[in-house]
Formats: sequence, structure tokens, C-alpha cells
Amino acid sequence: MRDLPACSGITVEFLQNTDNLLLIVVAIGSGLMLAWPMIQRSRAGGTVNTTEAVQLMNQKHAVLIDIRPAAEFAAGHIPQARNLPAAEMKERTGTLPKNKPLILVCNQGRSALGVAAKLRADGFADVVTLEGGHNGWAGAGLPVTTGK
Repeated sequence: MRDLPACSGITVEFLQNTDNLLLIVVAIGSGLMLAWPMIQRSRAGGTVNTTEAVQLMNQKHAVLIDIRPAAEFAAGHIPQARNLPAAEMKERTGTLPKNKPLILVCNQGRSALGVAAKLRADGFADVVTLEGGHNGWAGAGLPVTTGK
């Protein structure tokens, strides 16, 4: 049997010591919390910034889908965006074009990630989310309109 280096004995003792269990759980938990946004983005198909979104709309005729509730949409939205609230997405998925890129917009760019992942699972190949969502768009000084 081969002797293990002295440092590996310390590692095994550290892992076996129940006093260190909390440290191990915190380390693993914090690692997962750091990795979660990357996992969500990869499932969602990626994100685009405002410049990339404008290029997709101009060059590939991408469709902007604002998934916020109708009242928030009416208070201010990107001019070419269609309102399809996340709560109604399952029933109205059939109204979305499968032959054009879809750019999903929410308030801050977070809740759209889950909706994008579901659309990709439903066969929509070209789905991205807008980084920063509607707030990022407005913050970049790009046009926002009100009403339906």
C-alpha cells in the first residue's frame, strides 16, 4: 500500500470532523448560488444587451416579447414589443413565430430566463433575453412608449 502525502491526512480529518460540517455546507451553498445565474442563462439560450437586441431586430427581424403584466406594459414598453404576460405564456405560445428570433423582456432581465427556458423546451430554437430587461433598455436612453 502506498503512503499518502501528509497533507491528504489533514484533508480527510477536516472533512470527517463534524465541527467543520457547517463550513462545508456554506462553501457548497455559496458555490451553487454563484453558479445558478450561469446555469439559468445557459438553459434560457443566452442574453443580449441593448445594442445586440437592436441589431437582431434590424437584421433578423427579431420579435420582442414583453412578459410583464399588461398594466406594467401599458405604463411603458419598448415600441415594437408585443405584450404576452408570463402568466399567459403557456396558453398563448402558439401565437409566437418559430421562424424568427425571440427577445424576451421583463423588468430587470431575470424572470425572462425561466420563460425562455420553457420556450426552448417547447421547440423555439432562437430565444434570448434582454440583459437588464425593460429597465436596462430605458436606462440606456432608448425609446419607450406608453399605452397599448
